[in-house]
Amino acid sequence: MPFDRREFIGASLAAASLAAAPWASAGTADKKLKILVLGGTRFLGPHTVRHAQERGHEVTLFNRGRTNAGLFPNLETIIGNRDPEIDKGLAGLEGREWDAVIDTSGYVPRITGASAGLLADSVGQYLFVSTICQYDNWAEGGTNGTEERPRATLDDPTTEDVSTHYCALKAYCERAVEEAMPGRVAQIRPGLIVGPRDGTDRFTYWPVRIDQGGEVLAPGKPSDLTQYIDVRDLARFMVHCLEQGLTDTYNVVRNPMPFGDLLSACLNTIDSDAKLTWVPADFLAAHDVQAWRDVPAWADSDSALAGSLTWSADKALAAGLTISPLEDTIRDTLAWFRSLPEERQATLRAGLSRDKEASVLEAWHSSGQAEGS
Repeated sequence: MPFDRREFIGASLAAASLAAAPWASAGTADKKLKILVLGGTRFLGPHTVRHAQERGHEVTLFNRGRTNAGLFPNLETIIGNRDPEIDKGLAGLEGREWDAVIDTSGYVPRITGASAGLLADSVGQYLFVSTICQYDNWAEGGTNGTEERPRATLDDPTTEDVSTHYCALKAYCERAVEEAMPGRVAQIRPGLIVGPRDGTDRFTYWPVRIDQGGEVLAPGKPSDLTQYIDVRDLARFMVHCLEQGLTDTYNVVRNPMPFGDLLSACLNTIDSDAKLTWVPADFLAAHDVQAWRDVPAWADSDSALAGSLTWSADKALAAGLTISPLEDTIRDTLAWFRSLPEERQATLRAGLSRDKEASVLEAWHSSGQAEGS
């Protein structure tokens, strides 16, 4: 394989950020587990693998060997394909035994069901990383945002169009795993996953934008709610579920908080001259500024999306989920982003462009409404 300098630098930075993480020192587990991780090399996977190692567990990876292949050189990696119809598929897993499997890369029920079926007699527990949006009418959230809500359905459950049906397909993946291993499955339903190594920038946008300083467009009202889960908190909870043998379903998010608190924490944590200008949701809509597409991690409290950021994590918290201070998430995310190559830092993958932000702010100030806001 030819030497790829960019991949080497990326893997080195990633490994350094993982090794330096203050949450990683968690003590050794009472019982050492043999854990198989399906995937494990992108965002959630590396944090989970590292935490499992810190706890003293033996980890084996199964993936295609294409992404961050040098991230864990000392771990056994079985090369294969999640899709049993491609190349040798899952053949590398045959005849092996593990105490538990963590599935971070299941998106299609046919494929997810294949791995669960093959491993049913080889592992004791299957932990599947689903999503909080797998619920039917998930954007309602709110006081009914509990694990008992029904899962989404599709007119054609055989579709494999993940780009269109990501949420509902996750629900069918859950069903496939449960069918293969009834009573031995932990379903983990995270909300917006944030923190170091997040390639989407959906949370990262805010610390980075505050760090850049100047007038910052703040969407809607400070009281609009938001929620997220730090990837490291999620990783800790997943390993905790395996250590405790938990086989249940959990929404894994931080309980809702005002969006104003998030931006205030950014201002208080980051040395910046940034100043917030709150622009009402109706004005943003009139200027083609949309929640998530342009202003991530936010939804107007009066919109149909409001409930999407108001789910309850009480069940997971009671089972052992711990939540890191928001300031740590902000600080560590910004530090990670600053470690990336300059060309990557130059273009955020989420949030308003500076030109668009300036244009909307100018329109807001010119409207005459800003003075009375």
